[in-house]
Amino acid sequence: MSEWIGRKSPAEKAKLWTWIIVRTLLILGFCYIILFPLFLRLSVAFRSKVDIYDPTVLWIPRHFTFDNLKIAITATKYGSALLNTFLISSTTTIIQLVACALAGYAFAKLKFKGSGLLFGLVIFTIVVPPQTIMIPLYLTYRYFDLFGAIKLFTGKSSVNLIDTFWPFLISSGTAMGLKNGLYIYIFRQFFRGVPKELEEASFVDGAGIFKTFYRIVLPNAVPAIVTVLLFSFVWQWNDSYYVSLFLSKVKVLSTQLTDMGSALGVEPDPVYQSMLLNTGVLLMMAPLIILYLFVQRYFVESVERTGLVG
Repeated sequence: MSEWIGRKSPAEKAKLWTWIIVRTLLILGFCYIILFPLFLRLSVAFRSKVDIYDPTVLWIPRHFTFDNLKIAITATKYGSALLNTFLISSTTTIIQLVACALAGYAFAKLKFKGSGLLFGLVIFTIVVPPQTIMIPLYLTYRYFDLFGAIKLFTGKSSVNLIDTFWPFLISSGTAMGLKNGLYIYIFRQFFRGVPKELEEASFVDGAGIFKTFYRIVLPNAVPAIVTVLLFSFVWQWNDSYYVSLFLSKVKVLSTQLTDMGSALGVEPDPVYQSMLLNTGVLLMMAPLIILYLFVQRYFVESVERTGLVG
């Protein structure tokens, strides 16, 4: 690279080095914004109460302790909340992957009347705030009925699905769950780049649409699958809005973290209470950080292939 720079004129060299410096400063700035909160919470989690007011303690605790972690785990009931969060997040993620992949493939490859209008409605769901449909959504599952089928089999006019997992399963299976419009868009963009020759060769061999999708198209969509998996799992993991709406009796990490202040009781030192809350946030973030370490390569590849930039 030094030889290539050496062949440039002085003006071009100045312009090139200016861009290198600006780019480096931008990268360092973004790294600081992203990593500083994480390092701060990691440092706070292992500080003792004595280190709070010690001005000489910045990053490395002087009195290393696990007490903050123990208190946060007890206050959030971390074991059961972690299990419930993982079950809800993983189940809805798998269902959403299947439903959104099918919908994305249909919008990308199948030509049918009204496809443009339906895809426009899919995009519209991305920008609609969930608060605007909170009441009708709650009433739908509170008095759930499927075209009179509930009354036909049970004799009741409706069935109450609140405080069950069914609202999450139904909304995920119909591709109407949390951020599903975005996932359909990601799959559609990816499937549009799949060569037609692959599908045509499969059709010539006698395969139908579904067989072509599952055996030819889907195995080549690993980057998009991993991206949707990551987005879906993280959003569901952090969600407290729909969980508090449909599962008020089930304890998950997001709601437990919200109620952590009251679970700690009356704490005379608000600074120490803030340290404990930061420790709870770190416990909630830890599984997601581990997940991202395994899928980051596929995520970057999918950003390049789908054109997703934010």
